[in-house]
Amino acid sequence: MNETTQLRLIERACRSIEDLDPPPNLTALAKSAGLSPAHFQRVFVAAVGVSPKAYGVAHRQRRLRQALHKAPRVTDAIYDAGYAASSVAYRDSSALGMPPGRYRKGGANECIRYCVTRCSLGPLLVAVTERGVCAVEFVDETGAPASLRKRFPNAKLEAARPRDLRWIRDVVSTVDSPPGPRAELPLDIRGTAFQTRVWRTLARIPYGQTLSYSEVARRIRSPNSTRAVAAACAANALAVVVPCHRVVGSNGKLTGYRWGLERKRALLKKEGLVVAENGVVSRPSRQTQ
Repeated sequence: MNETTQLRLIERACRSIEDLDPPPNLTALAKSAGLSPAHFQRVFVAAVGVSPKAYGVAHRQRRLRQALHKAPRVTDAIYDAGYAASSVAYRDSSALGMPPGRYRKGGANECIRYCVTRCSLGPLLVAVTERGVCAVEFVDETGAPASLRKRFPNAKLEAARPRDLRWIRDVVSTVDSPPGPRAELPLDIRGTAFQTRVWRTLARIPYGQTLSYSEVARRIRSPNSTRAVAAACAANALAVVVPCHRVVGSNGKLTGYRWGLERKRALLKKEGLVVAENGVVSRPSRQTQ
């Protein structure tokens, strides 16, 4: 079976997952494609980036987000999104970052506490919820509320409390200092199944090392998703903590960065990497160490 045929089968499987209620299981999808379940699973993950089950969950989550903005009641939105039971919708609502009812109200009653502090690369917005750090952005005092409002339109925004300061200090230290024995920061990550998978892979890139977008795609076992990986990096709202600055082009050069290439260059230099005039990133030779 050639690659074109495989992709056509995967596209058909995706449409089946999206259109049929309930969506077909792995065995049925594989039978329709003329493949064994194990082989079909490998081909699907390589093409899409997630398993058929995770794709189905992500699709329902997306439909739930849309339905919550339109349906008169949360219950209506849940069933319109294709859920057979509200309990399943609440279990899947982790990607919303809050219960469906609160999401429908634009994050109403969600409390986001934030401050804008200083780091070596300029003003830094750090925002937290009860679950952990939800935003780290290079934004000044005037831009901070608008940035948070875009993500949490009806949430209550408050100044950070004294008990949040340890997390905030750890974030600044992550930007300014080499890795040390700091406790792992609790993160309130909100994204699609694919984005979350990419971000978790970025978090495992060692300090002072880089990967290309295609290498990240291969690590998540989705070698054809290089562009989607780049889009996930661009959507990352946790600067440095989720180190998308450690991802470079296939030619080793600096590529786009949400907070500017000069900051990306500075972050990589802080980690001991060499950034040439032409933008190529490399590790220093032993002679220059």
